[in-house]
Amino acid sequence: MSNLDRQAALSVCGGRGFVVAEPVRELLSPRTVRLGESTEVRRLLPNLGRRMVGAWAFVDHYGPDDIADEPGMQVPPHPHMGLQTVSWLHQGEVLHRDSTGSLATIRPRELGLMTSGRAISHSEESPRSHARYLHGAQLWVALPDAHRQVDPHFEHHPDLPAVTAPGLTATVILGTLDGTTSPGTAYTPIVGADLTLSDGAELRLPLDRDFEYAVLAMSGEAVVDGVPVLPGSMLYLGCGRTGLALRAGSDAALMLLGGEPFEEELIMFWNWIGRSQEEIVQARQDWMEGTRFGEVMGYDGDPLPAPELPPVPLKPRGRVR
Repeated sequence: MSNLDRQAALSVCGGRGFVVAEPVRELLSPRTVRLGESTEVRRLLPNLGRRMVGAWAFVDHYGPDDIADEPGMQVPPHPHMGLQTVSWLHQGEVLHRDSTGSLATIRPRELGLMTSGRAISHSEESPRSHARYLHGAQLWVALPDAHRQVDPHFEHHPDLPAVTAPGLTATVILGTLDGTTSPGTAYTPIVGADLTLSDGAELRLPLDRDFEYAVLAMSGEAVVDGVPVLPGSMLYLGCGRTGLALRAGSDAALMLLGGEPFEEELIMFWNWIGRSQEEIVQARQDWMEGTRFGEVMGYDGDPLPAPELPPVPLKPRGRVR
């Protein structure tokens, strides 16, 4: 999924100076952003107060939306660099196309993982014949400097490993949780997991003390470390935890996001992550001139034009505003 905000601004994130080095409970509220004709998302990262959680740099939650009589998700071809996109569904399906020639239909609890590397473009859309409801999350992972020029590629993993406990199934989307590792390619110490909780479940999930974490509420009633977390909101948890208390007041679904705090300072503009404004300026020029990012074949529509750059450059200042 793309950042379609036409008022896109340079965002600065990264650097360890603003990592919370102890457990905290910081509830992040989303802002609403419209994507295309019929999809409205709740954007949790980047947030007014916090820019990253580990290498996770962008989090959108959308749905459940009734799209029975609507086109559903329609995101035209657009570019990416310096990041991975993680597509995660609870309901519906999304057709992915990209400039490497990849074509895949992502279904609930299947991992669609696109590594942009130096440059890629892609589109995402609901198939013509689609399920009534669309519900999911779209996330970005920042690539570290050593890997941000890798060849672009796409991975589709329909079957993912899970950690189980009474009342819990934790599907490991990316990275490692409690010794169980996703087949998705990760370039930093990271974890992303889908937590399905049964009504009345109460447990403690093991965590890595050196990671920082956040929990995104997808559906249902859940209490995370004593804090009720409503669907569409996210609780930032800081570092220094060896476990996380979870309690479900109904059948509930959460996403656990975490990782080693990302050391490098970044600049994110529109759908690009770079290290300097000069990189962003060049990326915009390349996209508008039709070079470098390739072409998405088979999409019925024009690619998205890039928004104008702001007149004043920004310098990296850290992970929070």
